[in-house]
Amino acid sequence: MDILDEIMVPFRWLVSVVMVGFHDALGAIGMPPADGWTWTLSIIGLVLVIRAALIPVFLKQLDAQRRMRLLQPDLKELQEKYRGKTDALSRQAMAEEQMALYGKHGTNPFSACLPVLIQVPFFLALFLVLSGISTSARQEQGIGAMSHAQVLQFDQSRIFDAPLSASVLHGGDGNQTAVAVLTLLMILVMIAAQFIAQKRTMARSDAAGAPESPYMRQQKLILYILPLVFGVGGILFPIGVLVYWMVTNLWTMAQQLLVRDRRTSGTA
Repeated sequence: MDILDEIMVPFRWLVSVVMVGFHDALGAIGMPPADGWTWTLSIIGLVLVIRAALIPVFLKQLDAQRRMRLLQPDLKELQEKYRGKTDALSRQAMAEEQMALYGKHGTNPFSACLPVLIQVPFFLALFLVLSGISTSARQEQGIGAMSHAQVLQFDQSRIFDAPLSASVLHGGDGNQTAVAVLTLLMILVMIAAQFIAQKRTMARSDAAGAPESPYMRQQKLILYILPLVFGVGGILFPIGVLVYWMVTNLWTMAQQLLVRDRRTSGTA
């Protein structure tokens, strides 16, 4: 755990620096520093910074997905070739030929997941920052770039009477009903945004003529597993983290819709 803490230190600082920067800027234009919406917009600002920085990675992800779709017929032929052969030599030969196909097409099964993997440390860092707010407030400490005064502000901030640092399991001093209702609404928005984005990805694979490929089966699995992840995360994570997660999913949905619209208009 000490090693994980050391790894996460720079990410916690970066997350807190961006949040404090947006918070100070919003305060400078007249928004109340202690208001929950000021801190909520600061979290949204963090999403915009991270996702804007990941746009080049997203474009590479689209190219990786395109390459994966193109090699699906070859992968299907390979599976047919080795169907029923379960001995070690056959499995090894199939794995070698499969890796050769990936190399030929310049892709691999994990390249499409790169944007998600890059975001994991920042998501975890935000969780660590927000989940430690109440403790730091009691101990009169700051967190990362957040001063003790800002920690106190965040700890007392609310949106719709739900504390940003509270979760369904740890409601703090806030209105637990408000926390539960807001959590449910954000989970529903996250699921809807993820569903639309994933369906767009799958529609492009269908258009490529590979509806029953291993890649498509993987995409269908993601389509139905992620809502479960959102449901469990909604219970565990503070409202502030759910704001980040929800806006991230909305960004992903917008990107997928933009890609569709540009492809339709012939500009991409």
